[in-house]
Amino acid sequence: MRTALLITVLSTATLAQQPLKRITVGPRADFQTMQQAIAHAPAEGAILRIAPGTYREKLHISTPNIHLVGTGKTPQDVVLSWNDSARSAGGTGKSGSVTVDADGFQAENLTIENTWEKENTRSEEGSQAVALLMSSDRAILDRVRLLAAQDTLYANSRTCHDALPKDGTAPPAGQPPCDASREYFRDCYIEGHVDYIFGDAKAVFDHTELHPIQNNNVMFTAQSRHFPEEDSGYFFLHTRITGQLKDAKIIFGRPWRDFSTVLFYDTEIEPTISPDGWSEWGGRLKTADYREYKSHGPGVNGGHRIVAYPALSPADEKRLTPATLLAGHDGWNPVAEADALRRLVSTR
Repeated sequence: MRTALLITVLSTATLAQQPLKRITVGPRADFQTMQQAIAHAPAEGAILRIAPGTYREKLHISTPNIHLVGTGKTPQDVVLSWNDSARSAGGTGKSGSVTVDADGFQAENLTIENTWEKENTRSEEGSQAVALLMSSDRAILDRVRLLAAQDTLYANSRTCHDALPKDGTAPPAGQPPCDASREYFRDCYIEGHVDYIFGDAKAVFDHTELHPIQNNNVMFTAQSRHFPEEDSGYFFLHTRITGQLKDAKIIFGRPWRDFSTVLFYDTEIEPTISPDGWSEWGGRLKTADYREYKSHGPGVNGGHRIVAYPALSPADEKRLTPATLLAGHDGWNPVAEADALRRLVSTR
């Protein structure tokens, strides 16, 4: 039994070290459409090298280790685009232009957009329109632009939901620990307004630009950590918040679930943040873990936040790195993988 197990482990390790097959996508490539290329990827994954252009397709990725690499000079040169909303698709979770529910997803040097709000009249209900819905552990987005309005990025987890009661009630006390899916965003640009980064992944946003678009209310996050034992949260490190809005209330986030967890560290803020900083949602603010450290810039508007949190100790500050936050039990190094992913843009 031990010999069989050892053979299985070694075979899996060997497979993981093998280079992924490379597939080209474009007018004169292996496949002309993105979904054709995804459908023909091997079970172990593939690198899809995408020629410049706009690919008007609704994409679903359920194969692990799919790596999307735009081969243009900038992320604007390769655009993955669709225009569903919660109303047209039958729910927010069905509205994504790109939906990923497999581990090891990576994207480099491209744009993912949902154009629904640009093409339709906004209403109070059903205007959620996701650009990227990602439930993927060890996921990386490097130099990716995510464009939509309400609910732009669904940074979600596929690992902890089985532990939740099916009737929607709160989990019982003493829920077993659960590691949420880990997701790393580096040098990205994310645009939207209401709850536009949401879900219960453990996600690090490293040197990422958040750009709110005009709306009466802007909430950057609606994180949804469900119970204290879930290792989940959003960590914004060295982020820039850009743009100027007229007569808008701008906040860092509001708690979609009871134990919503968000941290902003070393944030450059241009538009004026509401002095509250955060807002209530269903009485959950009292159990949320919201923190903000070392914000700077003309829009900070500090000193009046409605949440209290401890001072940042030197030891805690040293732990605010992507490698430390996302290492997990397997010692994952997202920065090294992001560096390797970036090199794929210029190699054939």
